[in-house]
Amino acid sequence: MTFSIVIPTIGRPSLTELLGSLAGCDGPWPEAIVLVDDRPHAVGSLLELDAVSGWPAEVLQIRRSGGHGPAAARNVGWQAVGSDWVVFLDDDVRVVSSWLRRLASDLADLEPDVAASAAEIRVPLPAGRRPTDWERNTAGLQTSTWITADMAYRRDVLRELHGFDERFRRAFREDADLGLRTVAAGYRIVPGRRCTDHPVRPAPWWMSLRLQRGNADDALMRALHGPSWHQRANAPVGRRSRHLLTTAAGLTALAAQLAHRRRIGALAAAGWAGATAEFAWARIAPGPRDRAEVTRMITTSAVIPPLAAWHWLRGLVVHRNAQPWRGARPGPIGAVLVDRDGTLVRDVPYNGEPERVEPMPGARAALDRLRAAGIKVAVITNQSGVARGWLTMPQVCAVNARVDELLGPFADWQVCPHAEDDGCPCRKPEPGMVLAAAKKLGVPVSRCVVVGDTGADVAAAQAAGAAGVLVPNAATRHQEIEAAPAVFARLDEAVDALLARRGVPS
Repeated sequence: MTFSIVIPTIGRPSLTELLGSLAGCDGPWPEAIVLVDDRPHAVGSLLELDAVSGWPAEVLQIRRSGGHGPAAARNVGWQAVGSDWVVFLDDDVRVVSSWLRRLASDLADLEPDVAASAAEIRVPLPAGRRPTDWERNTAGLQTSTWITADMAYRRDVLRELHGFDERFRRAFREDADLGLRTVAAGYRIVPGRRCTDHPVRPAPWWMSLRLQRGNADDALMRALHGPSWHQRANAPVGRRSRHLLTTAAGLTALAAQLAHRRRIGALAAAGWAGATAEFAWARIAPGPRDRAEVTRMITTSAVIPPLAAWHWLRGLVVHRNAQPWRGARPGPIGAVLVDRDGTLVRDVPYNGEPERVEPMPGARAALDRLRAAGIKVAVITNQSGVARGWLTMPQVCAVNARVDELLGPFADWQVCPHAEDDGCPCRKPEPGMVLAAAKKLGVPVSRCVVVGDTGADVAAAQAAGAAGVLVPNAATRHQEIEAAPAVFARLDEAVDALLARRGVPS
């Protein structure tokens, strides 16, 4: 039995705390820990975190998912590993020292019809006072079913069910949706013995307003799983019916006032005021009742009902024809980012002479087919000879100009002149040049494909959240070919496959 850990993150400080708690665990180590950077406009790398940089490269991997939400980020993570089990952790939890040992025990010798193992989630609340509304909301995670704050799934089941439904863009209901699909497919989800702490993190005073967007996700759940999905997922319905009535009363009062129907308006206004006061008191009564908390509850209790009603009705309209999840369809390719030496032109080590540039067979025709299809073509190239003093940047630019003359025009050039030990975030296998090219071209990185002749090219693509394609040559190592998600013998064959979306990872 093998397992890997996948952690979707937006780079919150709690990630450092989680990785620190993992480092202190005793028990068998995972094959890999995959951090999926889901920041939509990531600046820098997660490797800048002290807690990340101390981990060995063979254990810790970093992928990017482009800011499409935790469901999409988890899909990027589990698809990057090959272990029997995938353990999903949120970046704001903290594991105990026995967690790895208990995880191994939870996953050992499970029957084939068991698809997942759920941890016990504990939410430590402050001692000596009543919890706030936000703290009580977080504490509800302790009784949630199938919560992916700590959930292990068989990778084969994830593949069978096409992973998480990426239409759930928030950290809400995507785990319940996968759980319902898992059970409907005839599998079981069993509780484990491991425990994971979910501290209450600081939140702005308007967080309860932001959470109302989850009503649209409930509408999607209803469309996918029917009106009784709440019972099957053990999910509370909440106060939605009351919010709809409160909102209706408020709208009626406003309409009656405009129509000069004062009696109807007064009755409707009284109904709205009474419902709002009842809702506010229901939130104030179990809390600490200090001035700040009471002010927050009164203010937000007047706004929550119409917000909840709006998101619910909007979700019903948007998701009225929602079909079962069958996996993300690959979007159209917007840009192809090609390595220079060994891919576009024959590799002349540290070449500074334009007259020695020789295009690879079929390269010009292949690139022209991409351009004719409306796909932007750019070059990303490591040129460490500059850092070593064996080349100058003017020489590199002269060679690039010759490549552009023979094979261009290229929509962008990205050149990294640094050496391996310089710690540059642009030098492949780091994702810097891929991200910079995507930004310059105005193409989402998820719609970019990197084509190169080394594992560093593919790794840079995967780290950025792009697709990677390997076109090996005599210098490409066997291990790089084995590890590549897509391999083609020649550049023109790779381009044919890209244009047909055949055999190319999305």
